[in-house]
Amino acid sequence: MTVENSPPATSPSIVLLTLARRIEAELGAALAPLDLTVGRLGLLGHIAGVPGVSFSDLARMSGTTVQSVHTAVKVLAGTGLVRDNTARAGSASAIELTPDGARLLEAAKQVVAEVDERLFGPAADPIQRQVADAVRAAFEGGATV
Repeated sequence: MTVENSPPATSPSIVLLTLARRIEAELGAALAPLDLTVGRLGLLGHIAGVPGVSFSDLARMSGTTVQSVHTAVKVLAGTGLVRDNTARAGSASAIELTPDGARLLEAAKQVVAEVDERLFGPAADPIQRQVADAVRAAFEGGATV
């Protein structure tokens, strides 16, 4: 039996998971002064991107349950960030941002840009810059996040 002196194989899954956790932690800390979580930012973004979106569609886009989306949207509505224009029993919902929600989303986009700059900009780790370049190239010409 021989012992290899080469480094272990790099797992893209492990590397991306590790980076994702770091991004989520940094983004969560940066969004906290806006009283936003990463999950709620995602919901606001989906609602802004698809005006009149339903609870079912939000759940599919978010990768969560309809019940979780109902709870989160209720919180967002309670703080005046979203409204459900057809909220009555038996009717499909049409959820949209309020003007306050739109302003908060714009502020959050600036926070995201600052985190992106810190983690993936010119002064960032070269490997992280390569990951960002690969992500941008993969989505070039498509929808933006």
